[in-house]
Amino acid sequence: MTELHPVDPELISKLQAAGESNLPPQVCAGCISDLKRTVATSSGGVLMQQERAREQHRLQLWKSRVMLIKKARMCMGQKLYSEAAISYEKYLKILDIVFDIKKGEKLKPEAFKESARTTELTVVASVYWDLLRIYDTHEKYQDRMMNAAKQLSMFIQFTPIYPDIIRKAESFQKTAKNPQIVKQFLKMSDKERPRCFIATSAFENPAAFEVMQLRAFRDTQLRTHSWGRKFIAVYYRYSPHIACLLDKHSWLKPSVRAALRVLIKCVSR
Repeated sequence: MTELHPVDPELISKLQAAGESNLPPQVCAGCISDLKRTVATSSGGVLMQQERAREQHRLQLWKSRVMLIKKARMCMGQKLYSEAAISYEKYLKILDIVFDIKKGEKLKPEAFKESARTTELTVVASVYWDLLRIYDTHEKYQDRMMNAAKQLSMFIQFTPIYPDIIRKAESFQKTAKNPQIVKQFLKMSDKERPRCFIATSAFENPAAFEVMQLRAFRDTQLRTHSWGRKFIAVYYRYSPHIACLLDKHSWLKPSVRAALRVLIKCVSR
């Protein structure tokens, strides 16, 4: 006669959660093994379903961000700054969820590098720029304004709107209620900006392929020689002024881009 064994209450609970019912209080040893496999299989299926649901939720959130940005910008145009801030903050919250940003951590440009969403960097930078100005309208939001300034200084270096935002910030500093925060933003932006000033200005994108090639030449060739390091020092001293000139006179950029491409061909041989 087959010996029967009582089914563990915890196993019964798991089986019921998996949709099993009418479970006998006692079964044979072989049946217990089968029941455990059923629980394991059901648990794996549940986990897969949960992951699919989470991914679907992220996708829906990612799509909804477009309407939030449109609404926020419409509110900005109508000077409804509180409503604009709410939409922008919802947008940033969506990015935190999509990119799985943990509590206490901050969204960083690196989150976009391994995805097809790098063009979103410019949108993020423009959002932080608007929030910085919105938060400036209320003294109680100084901490939020400072956070927006820090985030903006990180993101704009990867966007073509860098020179435009800097010009606007320099002008905004004169009328801002918290000019010290705007001043700090300008300092942080200058510190964060990649050091290939002329190339970044000419190609209007610090992540442009040509800019990356020039950085690689600097790091692998120039820095390995004493004369190369001296050249880099001189370049860092004078190139920001040339980059500013290019930003102010954009009609010069096509010629500079052409010259830099010729230089890249020469150093790549």
